[in-house]
Amino acid sequence: MRNKLLISFLLVVFGIATPAAAGSLHFDSQQTLPSSCPAPDPTLNYRPAIGIVSHPGDGASGRLSNATNISYIAASYVKFAEMAGARVIPLIYTEPPEILNQKLNLVNGIIFTGGWAKDGLYFDVIKGIFQKALEKNDAGEHFPILAICLGYELLTMIITKDNNILEEFSAASQASTVQFVENVNIEGTVFGRFPPVLLKKMSIDCLVMQNHRFGISPERFLANKYLSGFFRVLTTSTDENNKVYVSTIQAKHYPIAGFQWHPEKNVFEWGSSRIPHSEDAVQVTTHVANYFISEARKSTNKPVAREVLDNLIYNYRPTYGGKAGKGYDEVYLFTPHSALSYL
Repeated sequence: MRNKLLISFLLVVFGIATPAAAGSLHFDSQQTLPSSCPAPDPTLNYRPAIGIVSHPGDGASGRLSNATNISYIAASYVKFAEMAGARVIPLIYTEPPEILNQKLNLVNGIIFTGGWAKDGLYFDVIKGIFQKALEKNDAGEHFPILAICLGYELLTMIITKDNNILEEFSAASQASTVQFVENVNIEGTVFGRFPPVLLKKMSIDCLVMQNHRFGISPERFLANKYLSGFFRVLTTSTDENNKVYVSTIQAKHYPIAGFQWHPEKNVFEWGSSRIPHSEDAVQVTTHVANYFISEARKSTNKPVAREVLDNLIYNYRPTYGGKAGKGYDEVYLFTPHSALSYL
C-alpha cells in the first residue's frame, strides 16, 4: 500500500498523472451510448456518378499520340470529382449517340472540361448533352452541370445561338483574383458555403488559375438577353491587359455553374509554375468540388449497379505525360476500340 501511494505521489510531482488525475477523458461504464449511427438522409444519393466528356486530341499536342481519332480526359478532372465523393464515367464524344444517351442515364451530373474545340462533332455533342440535361431538370430530376473554361464558353455560344459571342482576352497561364459583383447574393451558389475569410482572400490573392484566350465582358454579357436571362454573374476577373471579363456564372433556374477559371488545377496539375498551390488555393478547389458533388447527391437517379461498374473510369488506365514539364500531368486516352461500352 505504501509503495502504491509513493508511486502516485511521484507521478504527480513529475507531472505524469493518470488520465483521471489529469482531468482527461473518463469513460463511465454506465453511460448511455447510441446503439447505432444515425440513418443517412433518404433524400440524398450517396453513390453519385459524374459524366465527364472527352475532348479531341491527346491533351499533349501530339506528344502522346498523333492519332486523328483519339480523345482525352485530363485526370485532374477525374480526381476533382473523386475528391468530393463521386465516381466518374467517361462520356467519349466519338461514341454513337445511343451509347452516349445510355451513359447519360447512368450519371448524376456532368462536367464540361477545358480545351480548344468549338465546332464540329464535339460542339454538337456538348450541345446535345446540355439539352438533355435541361430536359432532365425540367422533368424533375436534379441534374447539375459544371462547365469549366471551354465548357463555359461553349454554353454561352449554345444559349445565345451565336458562335461569335466571345471576345479575345490575354489570360493564358495566369493566376488571378476574382472580384465579386457588388451586392451579389451568393446563397445557394457555388460560393454559398465558402468561409467568409476565404471569399475575401479570393478577391485579394491570386487563388484561381486562368488559361484562356477568349471570354466575355460584363457589358456584352448583360446586354445579351439570353445570357442575362439564363445566368447571373457572380464574379469578374482581369486579364494581363487589365481588361475585365466575367469569370463565374450561375444559372438562375438550373443547377448549372460556369467557370472561366480552372478549379481542378490548384490540387492536381503541376505543369505550370503559375498554378497556385497554397493552402488557400487548395481550399478553393475543395469547396468547389464539394459544392458540385453535393448537388449531384440530390439526384434521384440510381441505375443498375452493374451497368455503372462496367462503365466507370476505373476500366481505363491514365497515361503520365507530366515529365514534359508542361500540359496535363495525367490523361486518359480514348480511341474507338477503347471506347466500347459494356451496355
